[in-house]
Amino acid sequence: MSKFGRSLFGVSLLLTVLLAAVTTSAEYYNYGSALDKTFLFFEAQRSGKLPATQRVKWRGPSALKDGLAQGVSLEGGYYDAGDNVKFGLPMAFSVTMLSWAVVDNRKELSGLNQMQQTLWSIRWGTDYFIKAHPQPNVLWGQVGDGQSDHYCWERPEDMTTSRTAYKLDQYHPGSDLAGETAAAFAAASLAFKPYNSSYSAILLTHAKELFSFADKHRGLFTDSIPNAKAFYMSSGYSDELLWAAAWLHRATGDQHYLKYAIDNAGYMGGTGWGMKEFSWDNKYAGVQVLLSKVLLEGKGGPYTSTLKQYQMKADYFACACLKKNGGYNIQTTPGGLMYVREWNNLQYASAAAFLLAVYSDYLSGANAKLNCPDGSVQPQALLDFARSQADYILGKNRQGMSYLVGYGPKYPTRVHHRGASIPSIFVQRSPVSCVQGFDSWYRRYQADPNVIHEPTLSGTAPLVGLFAKLSGKIGSYGGGYSKPYQTTKPPASSYKATPTTPKQSGAPIEFLHSITANWMAGNTRYYRHRVIIKNNSQKQISDLKLKIEDLSGPIWGLNPTGQNNIYQLPHWQKTLRPGQTHDFVYVQGGPQAKVSVISYY
Repeated sequence: MSKFGRSLFGVSLLLTVLLAAVTTSAEYYNYGSALDKTFLFFEAQRSGKLPATQRVKWRGPSALKDGLAQGVSLEGGYYDAGDNVKFGLPMAFSVTMLSWAVVDNRKELSGLNQMQQTLWSIRWGTDYFIKAHPQPNVLWGQVGDGQSDHYCWERPEDMTTSRTAYKLDQYHPGSDLAGETAAAFAAASLAFKPYNSSYSAILLTHAKELFSFADKHRGLFTDSIPNAKAFYMSSGYSDELLWAAAWLHRATGDQHYLKYAIDNAGYMGGTGWGMKEFSWDNKYAGVQVLLSKVLLEGKGGPYTSTLKQYQMKADYFACACLKKNGGYNIQTTPGGLMYVREWNNLQYASAAAFLLAVYSDYLSGANAKLNCPDGSVQPQALLDFARSQADYILGKNRQGMSYLVGYGPKYPTRVHHRGASIPSIFVQRSPVSCVQGFDSWYRRYQADPNVIHEPTLSGTAPLVGLFAKLSGKIGSYGGGYSKPYQTTKPPASSYKATPTTPKQSGAPIEFLHSITANWMAGNTRYYRHRVIIKNNSQKQISDLKLKIEDLSGPIWGLNPTGQNNIYQLPHWQKTLRPGQTHDFVYVQGGPQAKVSVISYY
């Protein structure tokens, strides 16, 4: 993230809390509207070819050749903040946070009609990470040179700076980055599982391989990618290894991963470190809350005693945030915002607030209280503190300023963001050069021509789960000043958050997708997809015709009809009795093909 001046989010926040004007903002805020605006930020940060459903119209395609000079396609993913670099560690943490929002807030996100947007935001990251992980022990961890990028002020569409890609491998390890990316894959596999089981399985395959790579070949990613040190210096990798293991246990139920977290609890600091922050660099509090869930659900078994130690540290974090931790508490500003450090402080407040909302739910589900040195408290207190941080962000602060840019009547208008500060490429079509960007746009005092809704990926991603949770718990009262972003209905070809089992019009046929094997051939990963066709009706089905799109490899178990993409059951399986199934298999390098019913009798 850039360290230039301008209206830096963290710096402006620090200045704001020193001012004395008391706001008369509304008591409640429209969390649903705020949630919608967070997704607009992720759309504004997209790299690569943009989809037809793109709502942020001032952005265009960019960085279409990323990685090609080094023999790999790294198009896609997200730019980190106001710059044009794709930093792997904060991007992966952001995808983990988005996925956690889905996993724990399906009802709330669906009720707000935002499940599709959340899954799209996750997939824009995971599709990129799949490209970045072409082999089990290879992970491309960064695209772009942070130094040269930060000396230019250019729109992503005009970039002239280096697009060098940096990778990790067994000789250049990065357990922190590989571990966080494994956690992102595992959490995302859980998020997609009810909607796209084959894609979920692909993500889980990558998660397992990356965890093995991170654990077997240990080291700091900033030692292997020194270009990142000035921007995202890692403090260690033990927390990411525990974090990845915790997410893999939740995604698979495999006790191997839980045992890893138990066996390494002391050595890696999981039961030793009591934390007062949760961030892209420090995952300990997240690990401790995730593993506390296992204990609270009564699933600790032989690991109960160690899981209790994990929960003690989760309680330490929660009690510190409530200032009931025997003096070892967080700091807050005069306006009540959690204060961790000067640089981009808001990211720590948003991440902590989300984590506390999650822990509140886990405690409530177990009818448990939070036991603090200064007394026990109900889980609701954690949610109340989380709401206080959300409300501060949305305008309940001494300045009456919404720090979700574009939300409310008063918000920063000169944000440290290259794309937002320069007119859209569709308005000013001539390129804006490196120096011209500084002279004409960086130093101007007028408001930005484009609205960007947040400054960084890692600060924005936790807000999705936080706003969803608060909207479900409290409701979206009328205190929010802005209406939800209006958009037209997406075209039929866009991704839809519907269950894996298709609800065909009048067709009682179910498709169950799974991946039964995967392997590397050269630099390409291939998957063996198995699809079970099941007749769920009470009648016999015959002459079934299927349409299979996006199929790039061989297929077994179905016969082509001669029509493009249309297949039928083999001659020896012309009918399906009620409850009967038929399997077919195909192999290809990538996500599942799209299977749909054309006709049957």
